[in-house]
Amino acid sequence: MEARQSLPVWQALEQHATDMKTKHMKDLFAQDPKRFEKFSVTLPKILFDYSKNLIDSKTLELLIQLAKDCEVEQWREKMFAGEHINTTEDRAVLHVALRDKLDTPKILDGVDINQQIASTQQQMSAFCDRVRSGQWQGYSGKAITDIVSIGVGGSNLGPQMVTEALHQYSDGQLTMHYVSNVDGTQIANVLKPLNPETVLFIVSSKTFTTTETMTNANTAMHWLTDAAKDDSIIAKHFVAVSANKANAIKFGIAQENIFNMWDWVGGRFSLWSAIGLPIALDIGFDQFKELLDGAQEIDQHFLTTELENNIPALMALLSLWNTTFLGAQSQAILPYDQSLHMLSAYLQQAEMESNGKSVNWQGDKVDYPTVPSIWGELGINGQHAFYQYLHQSNNVVPADFIGSVESVTPVEGHHETLMANFFAQTQALMQGVTEQEVRADLKMRGRSDDYIDKVAPHKVHLGNRPTNTFLMKRISPRSIGNLIALYEHKIFVQGIVLQICSFDQWGVELGKTLANKIQQELNSGDVNSAHDSSTKGLLTHYHAMKK
Repeated sequence: MEARQSLPVWQALEQHATDMKTKHMKDLFAQDPKRFEKFSVTLPKILFDYSKNLIDSKTLELLIQLAKDCEVEQWREKMFAGEHINTTEDRAVLHVALRDKLDTPKILDGVDINQQIASTQQQMSAFCDRVRSGQWQGYSGKAITDIVSIGVGGSNLGPQMVTEALHQYSDGQLTMHYVSNVDGTQIANVLKPLNPETVLFIVSSKTFTTTETMTNANTAMHWLTDAAKDDSIIAKHFVAVSANKANAIKFGIAQENIFNMWDWVGGRFSLWSAIGLPIALDIGFDQFKELLDGAQEIDQHFLTTELENNIPALMALLSLWNTTFLGAQSQAILPYDQSLHMLSAYLQQAEMESNGKSVNWQGDKVDYPTVPSIWGELGINGQHAFYQYLHQSNNVVPADFIGSVESVTPVEGHHETLMANFFAQTQALMQGVTEQEVRADLKMRGRSDDYIDKVAPHKVHLGNRPTNTFLMKRISPRSIGNLIALYEHKIFVQGIVLQICSFDQWGVELGKTLANKIQQELNSGDVNSAHDSSTKGLLTHYHAMKK
């Protein structure tokens, strides 16, 4: 297979990037009054403005050609058709099927997975009705009041992020809690105020062997049985989301309360499955379906729209442009909506676990930058923390700004102040301010020449910092479904263009394997001499301090 760098369009982009680095976005806007119209896409529930990137029409033309030469459209068809595009694990990648209409059979390896999905969704709906109506009762006959979701990684981040984002859509019948950290402090703090008689635990683990998840699940189980003085009541207070029914049953969970998982759904793309059970319990299954429908709208946009107006494709190509060709090393996710306070962490996992790789499909090392590191924070908080770095450091950090026209909890005067900052920041990052402009402003304010000479260089902002702007009408189950699916498909396109296997995560496995071995040494007190001197010294010191 041809290396990406050998493609003529790749080489043309490298040359074009050298030219574009000499230009300033402020001048590009001045030269073209219709720049916003050219470089933005509007969907029913979301506007995507990418005009504040260091691009021109030629850039876009070359990037689209790169996507076509990399056969993005053909790979897109393969994914939706259920081909095994996760080549290192020989699996299909079909999280998109979880939010499809399910009205026609979808055969994967001889099985109609739409029947399986529909059956699981019916199971979820009936379960949610029972719990939310109070029909599901704990060991003492009381209705459930609290849900504790135990998982890690994709089994935790996705559901928790969406639950937080859609908090205003919850009727408050149930209080949601999430436990992911194996540090006992978290589960101890979650359990401390709860009543064992009215708690329901959801244990989410594909294998039902994940160390962190099962450690927390066992702690929760002992807390419950110690209170009830009866081991048989586990079935009334635990359900599982797992592909390993045998292990879940052995734990004490009734078979009818095990919700299926499939190997064609990766953990970080799984909130649309029964992994999203906490979301459905919190906002009701009908609104959970709205979340799925929002994602399905984007699936159709991604599948049917030409690349020039295809938002996920454009997101991926712009990231590639900023990172691989212009040299950016990180990207900030900056939501200006309190509901989205976990979005940066969620997208950090989604993108970095997917595409944080350094070898191509053939296993050969790539010698070009792949994806940036992803980080971020709520916009206003970030403005008073790290925006100084965004505006004036030597490192250019592309950023995604995400905001809403309406607040889900309107308080007079607040949203306008919030959104004034939202619009001003992207403008400031693009325009900057020259030393000449700084000096003129200080002169107008009556400052002395000595003061101006001293301060002016410090107030210069070079600008030319790229941003994308996502503007939603309002946070809702459907618009959140839109937003998440946009980023999911961006990740897919990135992986195809970069020739990276986006759907495995071998980098997660090595540390866990070593941790299992070291834990045996921590339990026994014997330090393995095969360790490097640092690890051996740390373990020896740990044991000494413990004594």
